[in-house]
Amino acid sequence: MIEQKINKFFGDAESSGFGTGWWSGILSAFFGFLSFGAVLCLHFPQLLSTPDLRPHYPVHTLRVLIQCLIVAAIFFGVISSILRKKKTLALTGMLLAIAATALGGSSVQVNGSVHGGLAIGLDWFLLDLFLMALIYVPLERLWPQYPKQGTFRKDWTQDVVYFMSTHLPLQILSFLVLLPATQATKYFGVPVLQELIARMPWLLQFFLAVVVADIAEYFVHLALHKVPFLWRFHAVHHSSKALDWIAGSRSHFVDDTLVRGFILAPLMLGFSQTIILAYLIFVTLHATWTHCNFGPNAKWLEKFLVMPRYHHWHHTSQKESIDKNFAIHFPWIDKIFGTYYFPKEWPENYGLAGEEIAPDFLRQTIDPFIGRKRTP
Repeated sequence: MIEQKINKFFGDAESSGFGTGWWSGILSAFFGFLSFGAVLCLHFPQLLSTPDLRPHYPVHTLRVLIQCLIVAAIFFGVISSILRKKKTLALTGMLLAIAATALGGSSVQVNGSVHGGLAIGLDWFLLDLFLMALIYVPLERLWPQYPKQGTFRKDWTQDVVYFMSTHLPLQILSFLVLLPATQATKYFGVPVLQELIARMPWLLQFFLAVVVADIAEYFVHLALHKVPFLWRFHAVHHSSKALDWIAGSRSHFVDDTLVRGFILAPLMLGFSQTIILAYLIFVTLHATWTHCNFGPNAKWLEKFLVMPRYHHWHHTSQKESIDKNFAIHFPWIDKIFGTYYFPKEWPENYGLAGEEIAPDFLRQTIDPFIGRKRTP
């Protein structure tokens, strides 16, 4: 219902191709939203910014970026308003940029007494949204596997809500995920193993960390499919009937917590924080990539690294591929455990086979706890 209202408010029946003012309107609204949110973070850093990230921000660079976003929102808004009859997108972007400027823009001074504490994490949400959209949306628009599937396909607003839900309450989720791993390190850490790994070349440490993490995720992923109680939560992730870069964000917080905890626990037994951080960046980029609506594939690389077509087969509702391809990074792990399936073509259907779940975010969050589900 909300998605229909948003599409009706911003959309129209005109062409959305290049040169029609549609994409310039989208860029204006997107950049305006980012700039307005960023200025709010400057005003209220204690509440809206992430304590762990604050000391590492290149403040001057971020201020320049905010100013560029404001200018870009107005620039693309003007272009869209000239090219397109319906001005809603353009006006939204320009108004947000003007509001950001009125609030002080990039020149807002940050209080020097900012310290740690519980935070919403709006800064991380904005940064990640900006970088992910900048990387993956152009790839999906230029080389889509399913050209008829637009960026704003059905249920896109719900996946945006999931994206927000895993970013805004960053401190709470970090506590839930990192606490078990930290406790495991305290009791089961092996100093000899830590020293041995530390002596290896950095790239070898990183590769070993990815292998360890993928094997750990394979088994927790398998459990999420095979244990009925756990499947209730994981079914939310598989309910997407179309895959793209943001569809991978559709995941119940219990699912996220279990997976991240099981991955981090073995990593923290023997790997440094630098290697773990590098892995977290890698898994974020790679997991998003494997859900993309992106057609080209490097066949020689598909044998060694999970590519979009491989993971898409994990998400299909076609019978022959259900409960296959559990590995996140390396296909050979599935070969070892007998869950490998990789035909030459792409899947035709996505989503859940033989069952349905509630269509809205709130019920998808609550229903797994009480065992409520729907049948087609």
